[in-house]
Amino acid sequence: MAIEVKIPSVGESITSGVVSAWHKKSGEFVNEGEALFTLETDKVSTEIVAEKGGVLETKVPEGQEVKIGEVVAIIEDSKRPPEETKAEALREKKKEPEEKKREPEREKKAAGEKAPVVADDRGRPQPTAAATTTLSPAVRRIVEEEKLEPEKIRGTGEGGRLTKEDVLAAAQQRGKADLPAVTPAKAEEKIEAREVEPSGDGRFTRKKMSPLRRKIAQQLVMAQHTAAILTTFNECDMSAVQELRRNKQEEFTRKNGVKLGLMSFFVKACVEALKAVPVVNGHIEDDDFIQNNFYDIGVAVGTERGLVVPVVRDADKKSFAGLERNIADYAGRARDGRLKIEDLRGGTFTITNGGVYGSLFATPILNPPQSGILGMQKIMPRPVAIDGKVEVRPMMYLALSYDHRAIDGKEAVTFLIKVKDCIEDPKKLPLDF
Repeated sequence: MAIEVKIPSVGESITSGVVSAWHKKSGEFVNEGEALFTLETDKVSTEIVAEKGGVLETKVPEGQEVKIGEVVAIIEDSKRPPEETKAEALREKKKEPEEKKREPEREKKAAGEKAPVVADDRGRPQPTAAATTTLSPAVRRIVEEEKLEPEKIRGTGEGGRLTKEDVLAAAQQRGKADLPAVTPAKAEEKIEAREVEPSGDGRFTRKKMSPLRRKIAQQLVMAQHTAAILTTFNECDMSAVQELRRNKQEEFTRKNGVKLGLMSFFVKACVEALKAVPVVNGHIEDDDFIQNNFYDIGVAVGTERGLVVPVVRDADKKSFAGLERNIADYAGRARDGRLKIEDLRGGTFTITNGGVYGSLFATPILNPPQSGILGMQKIMPRPVAIDGKVEVRPMMYLALSYDHRAIDGKEAVTFLIKVKDCIEDPKKLPLDF
């Protein structure tokens, strides 16, 4: 039965991806759970595995963009793997040990007359035409299933005849020999795809964008064209959070095995703000507004390949230590390219920290279909007025980009002030350490 391999859904806002690499060739046998190809989107690169074993037939080449739900390959599960065929051949050999002994003596003599033994320069027997065409049923079946050329196989049997061991060894050797021939071809294709075209005077070069970069560009433009994005700004004094981290860091780390970072405070502050202004925790879908009553917070992580946004599930129910473990785990797996599709699904709100790169003031772009995203910036010591006096405090600018179709300015400002208040006075957060 033919089984269709379709592109799975990888998130609400993702409608297509790119087949960046096939791990199996068309015509090869694949086992259930074995990786077929790598699918790249603007958010994640993931391996798609075979749901059942069978012979693979690919439908699209590497580097092609595909839609969600599109059929990219077919697996014929009625065919068995070569290993099973070989095992069956070996079983038959054990069940019929007397097969050769029962062959008529005159057939052996005839084979000897028609196929005299010819030795090579090392004294090894060489098969003749008659030797390779006179095959036992078991040997003939393996030759046909493996599509071998018997005249090219050296027989070790009497009169240079082919035995089961000869053809099985030839099949294994051919499989090993095919591997290095495939890899350079793929490497050459990828090199050609990345060739650069220098200008006549050498002042610039032109090169193709990678499939992933093209997809990221499309998603960013789509977000700008779909939503009415507006950004509101505020600033917060980080003194209280920094002091709390200094005082509790050693005890927190010793107890939980993970450091107390900044992100857990902002996740908790955003949850409190989302509860105070629920509309920010929803999104528009066609002519409807979807109000989410759960708090799955996306935390943007920068990698060499681009920005990804794994989702911290039920952030309102997690402790500070649980949040820090989650975030650290996601960050490590994102940089190693080990994030799963499930890690990116279902976020209701996103936090991105451009401050780790030194950003002082920036406007984040929405992560569709979400209606809001908080941008954290660099902490900078700045003079501020405190009780009529000028003091130098560690200050951070905050930016909330929101979909103005769903969220009014008053609601956006109220949300951001709530985040600011929780950070400047952490006692307003559900502290558990």
